[in-house]
Amino acid sequence: MFRRMTLRDMTTNFTCDRSRCAGVACVWLLAIVAAWPALALAAPITPMGQFAGVKPVRDVDRILVVVNDDVITHTELIARVKAIKRDLAAQKIKLPPDAVLTRQVLERLVLERIQLQFARNTGIRASDRAVDRAVEQVAKRNGVTPEAVYRGVRLEGVDVDTYRKEIRDQVTLGQLVEREVQNRVNVSETEVDNFLATRREQPGAENSYNISLILIGVPEAATPDERAAAERRAKKLRQSLMEGFSFEEAAISYSQGQNALKGGALGWKKPGQLPGLFLGALKELQPGDISEVINSPVGFHILKLNGRRQSGGAGMVTETHVRHILLRPSENRSIADVRSTLLQLRERIVNGDSFADLARSHSEDATSAAKGGDLGWVRPGQTVPEFENQMDRLASNQISEPVETPFGTHLIQVIARREQDVSGERNRAAARQQIRARKADELYDQWLRRLRDEAYVQYRLEDEY
Repeated sequence: MFRRMTLRDMTTNFTCDRSRCAGVACVWLLAIVAAWPALALAAPITPMGQFAGVKPVRDVDRILVVVNDDVITHTELIARVKAIKRDLAAQKIKLPPDAVLTRQVLERLVLERIQLQFARNTGIRASDRAVDRAVEQVAKRNGVTPEAVYRGVRLEGVDVDTYRKEIRDQVTLGQLVEREVQNRVNVSETEVDNFLATRREQPGAENSYNISLILIGVPEAATPDERAAAERRAKKLRQSLMEGFSFEEAAISYSQGQNALKGGALGWKKPGQLPGLFLGALKELQPGDISEVINSPVGFHILKLNGRRQSGGAGMVTETHVRHILLRPSENRSIADVRSTLLQLRERIVNGDSFADLARSHSEDATSAAKGGDLGWVRPGQTVPEFENQMDRLASNQISEPVETPFGTHLIQVIARREQDVSGERNRAAARQQIRARKADELYDQWLRRLRDEAYVQYRLEDEY
C-alpha cells in the first residue's frame, strides 16, 4: 500500500546546501543506489561447509549465509524477495525466474549486512527521532499520517517493529556512507577550472543522459583468466540484448551493480557525474541504443541510453534574505508545545518585539541564533522544500506561522528579495557538484569492495538457490 523508503528517497527529501539547510546541521545522505561505478560483488567467497559457531535452527528459518559474526536466514530472504517483487511489479518490470531473483537479492543482503556490521562496530546507529522523520517523509509523500503508514504496513503482513528496523537500517547506511565516503571527498579549484575548460571545448557538453547499466564485475585481484571469462559473459549477454532480451530483466538477473534490482536504471546523469569511458560510448548512441561492452577496472559494463536532453542555462535567479527561529521537540517537549511556544513568539514580534532579539534568546539553531536568526541570502534549492515553499509565499517583512521541516519547527521572516545573475557562480557550483558526485562514487566503490574482500562470508545454500 505504501512504498517503502529507500536511500534514494531519503536523499531526495533531506539533501540541501551544507551552509544553509535552514541554518540547521543537515543530514546528508548519499544516493548510493544510483552511483557509478556500479559495484563489483564477485569477490571470492568461502566454500560451502559447516560453521561451528552457529547452532541448528528450525527449517522454516534455516541459515543461508554466515556473514562474519552474523547470519542471514531463509525468513529474511523470503521477506526481502517479496518486497522486491512488489516494487518491480509496481514499475511494470518483468521478473526473472525466481531462482535468479532470489540469488540476486541474497547477494544484496550480504553486502548490506557487512555495511551494517561496520556501522555498528564503529558506533553508528540511527536515532529513534531520525527513524520518525523518515517515516514522516513516507507519510507526506503518500498524503497520509504516519499512523496510516503503519496501518498500511500491517496490511502488507509486516509488523511495525520490523518496518522501523528496515527504516533504521537505511538511515544508518546513509550516515555511514556520509562519514566514510562523502566527508572524505575534496574538489579543488583547479579541478573545477579544468572541467569547465573541457566542457567549453566539447560539443554536447551540456547534455544530460538518462541511462541504465549492467555490470559484470570482477574481483579486485582478478587473474587474467577471470577477467577474460567475465568479458565473455558480458559479450554473450550483450548479444542476447541485441536479439531482444529485455535490458531491465537482464540487469535484474545478471548485473552486479547496485541498481540491478531496479532494472539497472541510473536515471538522469550530467557529464561530470560520469566517467570518460561512459561519455565516449554515450555520444555514439541514440535513445534506445545499447553500447558495446565497456572495460573498466571494476569489470565490464553495458549501457542503455534511455534519453538525452539539453541542460538549461543559469540566468537570473531570485534570492531571498531570510531569518528564522527554530525549536525542536524533545522527550520533555511535544510538537504541540513547540508550536504553542512559537505562536507566542510570533505574537510578540507582531506586537513590536525584535525578531533578532527573540532569535538570539530562543532559537535552537546556534549558528543563525548568534546572528539574530539571519540566514543571509538564499537561492532556490538551498533549503529543504518545506522551508522554501513557505518562504516563497511570504511578502517582505511578513512572518510565517510555525513551519515543520525534518529539522524542527520554524518561524520564518523574509527581509528582502533581489534578482541576481549567478551564471558564473552556478556553473562553478554545478561543476563542483558533478565532480564531487563522481569522486564519491569511485571512493565508495573502492571502500565497499575492500569491506567485501575482508569479510568472512560462508554460503550454506540448498540446491534451489
